[in-house]
Amino acid sequence: MSRSRFRTAAVIGTGMMGPGIAATLALGGVRATILSRTEENAAKGVEAARQQLRALVDNGLADIVDVRDAFDLLAGSSAFDPTVASADLVIESAPENMDLKQKMFARMGSLADRAAVLASNTSGLSITAIASRCRRPERVLTTHFWNPPHLMPLVEIVPGEKTSPQIAQDVRELLAACGKIPVLVKKDRPVQLGNRLLQALVREAAFIVEEGIAEVEDVDLVVKNGFGLRMPVYGIFEHQDVVGLDMGLAIVDYVAKDLYNLPRAPNFYRAKVAHGDLGAKTGKGFYDWSKKSLEEVKARRDQFVMSVLRARKMEREAPAS
Repeated sequence: MSRSRFRTAAVIGTGMMGPGIAATLALGGVRATILSRTEENAAKGVEAARQQLRALVDNGLADIVDVRDAFDLLAGSSAFDPTVASADLVIESAPENMDLKQKMFARMGSLADRAAVLASNTSGLSITAIASRCRRPERVLTTHFWNPPHLMPLVEIVPGEKTSPQIAQDVRELLAACGKIPVLVKKDRPVQLGNRLLQALVREAAFIVEEGIAEVEDVDLVVKNGFGLRMPVYGIFEHQDVVGLDMGLAIVDYVAKDLYNLPRAPNFYRAKVAHGDLGAKTGKGFYDWSKKSLEEVKARRDQFVMSVLRARKMEREAPAS
């Protein structure tokens, strides 16, 4: 299957992820239809995708001509059955509920063309289990776009136990052609790759506060102004090689016994949830959100990501010395 085979796509969902996924595909030359239960919500999803594409132009990350072409490739619909039946690629971004996704993929599998690829944007559920009710599980895989999907380069491709290796490679080539950095995760394990790394940080961060080693604000300051600042260009294994594996091994062995190693969330985290402090949506979590603006935090995040992407773009386009 060549890239040209992916000419049409259906993207299910108009929440945080769907519009950005559709925008990415349209910018890569794929006709993308955003599916929702109502025409009104589908239209809102299309407008959100267009706003995201405009933001790319405004920040020097996309060409206006390419974005205008992408506008023409975006559509919205509530006609689930015919849209899925005519798509070369279907990507769902429904809530993280296994039963819901299994039912959805069983339905999609009964509607889709035999040559179509069905993908889930799940951030951690088993794609093997999701595909278990599909007629053709060899054509099912995970494409986990990172949020916000129109900005974040990373997409994790996770094949299920029965996924065709060629299908995984075809999707990888498509996403690369759409400007993403696709990574193939070789085993279908809980929370894939990036989120496994993130969960190790989350557990240790909560444990650090629980142990009284540092406050919440200082933990975040360390991440944002320490190792997190260099990670866009300096990976974990690169750092280990730079400092030397002999020193690295000694440090890992020394500190491992003092890290949080229990197979459950630390009590500090668990107590927050038990108390109903669920984060920004309830007004309080690790932070008091009456004193912080969620929109400002997101905007600051997006502006920083765009500044990194602009720097990368300038580096790629710079003439060779």
